Amino acid sequence: MVEDDPAYTKFLQYVLGLNPDFEVEFFTSGKECLANLHKNPAIITLDYSLPDMAGEQVLSLIRSHDPNISVIIVSAQEKIGTAVELLKLGAYDYITKDQETKDRILNAINNARKKTSLIRHIDYLKSEIAQKYEFGKSIIGNSPPIRRIFGLLEKACSTNISVSITGETGTGKELVAKAIHYNSRRKGKPFVAINIAAIPRELIESELFGHEKGAFTGAVTRRIGKFEEADGGTLFLDEIGDMDPSLQAKLLRVLQEREVTRVGGNQVIKLDVRVISATHKDLSQEVQAGRFREDLHYRLLGLPIQLPPLRERGNDIILIAKHLLDQFTDDNQMSRFRITPEAQTKLLQYPYPGNVRELKSVIELAAVMANNNEIRPEDITFANPGRMDSFLLQEMTMQQYMYHIIRHYLKKYDDNVLEVARRLDIGKSSIYRYLKEMEAAGI
Repeated sequence: MVEDDPAYTKFLQYVLGLNPDFEVEFFTSGKECLANLHKNPAIITLDYSLPDMAGEQVLSLIRSHDPNISVIIVSAQEKIGTAVELLKLGAYDYITKDQETKDRILNAINNARKKTSLIRHIDYLKSEIAQKYEFGKSIIGNSPPIRRIFGLLEKACSTNISVSITGETGTGKELVAKAIHYNSRRKGKPFVAINIAAIPRELIESELFGHEKGAFTGAVTRRIGKFEEADGGTLFLDEIGDMDPSLQAKLLRVLQEREVTRVGGNQVIKLDVRVISATHKDLSQEVQAGRFREDLHYRLLGLPIQLPPLRERGNDIILIAKHLLDQFTDDNQMSRFRITPEAQTKLLQYPYPGNVRELKSVIELAAVMANNNEIRPEDITFANPGRMDSFLLQEMTMQQYMYHIIRHYLKKYDDNVLEVARRLDIGKSSIYRYLKEMEAAGI
């Protein structure tokens, strides 16, 4: 408390001494106050008229030292203009000295304490979130495909480049986007996600860019869009491949100009937003089909990250299953489970069309069905077991199986023979031979 009036100081000492939670120090000048800021006070009540320094100057220096300190100005002057200016400079509150000062100061201090507590809680949560999304904690696995992803994530986190994430549904595209954000320089700013496919076509423009009051029927108040919410941080555009072509041009302009105008408004709002996009579609094919703008595709592309499906990650399936199982038992206050070797073998044999999302459902159901804290093969139920066996039930020759496998991989990797040969661990000549023999046989 900074106050040069001895009588008023005694009054404040009495008022604040009624609360044992308060630890209070008194100073009579601005210089004394500034010299003791290293003690990290949560709240300062500051007399506006000090003998050595102007109130505005002391306030400014306190804010420069730590903007989270709540500064309550106490003044004998009841000037609205002065109060407004001080509040603009960052004062938490402005109180005039009169018969109601005691109640006003106590209310202001209690409110400021709540604010300080909230700020500390938010800082703690940010720290917890950042730890949660450390690569090794949020993305489980050590298979060669996932180690390649870790290498790309490190590059993404060290720069401000746009990132485009592709992969099948359930491979963890949003998890990767969060890992990039919370391990980058933007981690203290907002991470805002929007699923383009989940929002009706007529509302998506307002969701992204915001709208002014009266912009359309039902717009009863102004609303800021996702781009403004993410200012300074990261905007995650999930399922970008489903964006309506009529909106793609507007999105392209926002990305190019780094500014947005709300629907129904004229104000141009400058933005500092990193954009991470994701889709399960092949945007190159969408461009060729005329459903996605080529210039927008290249604007979003940046650093491309292709997430591998779970079936290509080998023993990662078991590592992830154990992690999900521990998470489920902890959340439900259950004892820890083990997965028997036979159950692990069963888990490894399934192709997981729903990827990690499907594995999570399988493991959680198994934990519910299991006895004696042990998951056995009979506890594991797949929602779509027919998908695992239907291919094998066709009873083809080995050559025929190979032909269909090769055709599947060629389609998946855009006829890139080198990539298919690497994935199947066979030579290019073998691929050409199988194709030639089977096509000659009319298969």
